[in-house]
Amino acid sequence: MIRSLAAVGAAALLSSFVAAPAHAAVVGVSSVSSLQAAIDTAHPGQRIVLAEGVHAADQPIKITKPGITVAARTAGATVFTRGGFEFGAVKGVTIEGFVFDGTSSMSVPVEAQATRITRNTYNGNKDGASLTVSANDVQVDHNTFSNRSNEGVYLQVTGPGSEIAQRTWIHHNHFYNHSFSGDNGGESIRLGYSHKQSKPAYAVIEHNLFEKANGDPEAISVKSSDNTVRFNTIRDSLGYIVLRHGNRTTVEGNVLFGSGIRFHGNDHKVVNNYVQNTGDRAIVFGKGSETDSGPASTSHDRPDRVTVAFNTLIGTGAVVDSDTGTYAPKDCVFANNVVQGSSSKLIDLMSGSTVKYEGNIVWGGTAGISSGYRSVDPKLVRDANGLLRLASGSPAIDSSAGTYSYVTRDFDPQARSGKPDVGADEYSSSATRKPLTKADVGVSAP
Repeated sequence: MIRSLAAVGAAALLSSFVAAPAHAAVVGVSSVSSLQAAIDTAHPGQRIVLAEGVHAADQPIKITKPGITVAARTAGATVFTRGGFEFGAVKGVTIEGFVFDGTSSMSVPVEAQATRITRNTYNGNKDGASLTVSANDVQVDHNTFSNRSNEGVYLQVTGPGSEIAQRTWIHHNHFYNHSFSGDNGGESIRLGYSHKQSKPAYAVIEHNLFEKANGDPEAISVKSSDNTVRFNTIRDSLGYIVLRHGNRTTVEGNVLFGSGIRFHGNDHKVVNNYVQNTGDRAIVFGKGSETDSGPASTSHDRPDRVTVAFNTLIGTGAVVDSDTGTYAPKDCVFANNVVQGSSSKLIDLMSGSTVKYEGNIVWGGTAGISSGYRSVDPKLVRDANGLLRLASGSPAIDSSAGTYSYVTRDFDPQARSGKPDVGADEYSSSATRKPLTKADVGVSAP
């Protein structure tokens, strides 16, 4: 049978599509020069893989194509001792598995939106930040930042001019051993700058581990507004979670050993945190050298309308206090917290502070406040993961005061049911939370 010309043409067209060569899903290269060539000819969806070895890039490797992944063949075995990557106006690029040693660092510029930085190691001293993020919608996950002794932060989130990068997602990273000995300038994470403090960033910092974060009193320094800092672990560190500038940030469900939480600014929520400090100052209402910070201010903003609720706070000295300043905390709430220690004044806020106290349990020392608490043993028992939890029969169970409708879970996180329990822990026989370890974060973590 003779086929129609249309049928013959369609078959020929289909044959031409079938015969066209497909782009390789993975392209392997062995050198920096071949890596650049492969990137320049890449197509969205391709994975460009550089072989193991030590590489010194005399010129930055330019990321010129969107939607590609540039990766080490084996995470942690492909090392840059200088140079690194330079992004063009590309979206959806992933950088994965490299070691940035020596002077090698990285910056994600404004035009490189939706970049993912994953399973890399930033090791040693750098000139400036180890990693800088200026673009929107960047994900920074499963990286290790380690062994820095000079001034400069591990991770800086910024943006163009007076603007702040939007929706940065920072999770499952290991920040380790920042030993800069100056008074300021060695944060693990700095989210914004003082002159960007009023700008909403909508960043989420979660499930990260900080160990020996000693380069600055602030391990996490928030200098922007409308962020979430949750489910992180800090241990063996001088650095605190600090809301240094900005408003409306939520600090939730963090587990801190020997560290604490300090805040300035307005309308924050500090809830469901577990802070076990061998000394004092688990919670610090930051000092006010001004009532409200202006756009260019670097001074300390008085805390206004900050709610500190459903936390478990353990220490020996003044577990909750305020720095001394010109302006005392105003219209704040301290509610349904367990405060346990041995001081003659466990809660010690500066004269003139206006704080609503309700539903707290204070045990082991003198409360330091006249109302809004019960002096009863909360019956905390240490679980297999080293966390102090409520035991059966604790007076904290089903005894919170007031209504805090946004507190729907505890620090595990498990749902709070009925009348919520006082403190970070909702009593349960099936508690699941454990502090993060290095097996849970960084380059090799699941």
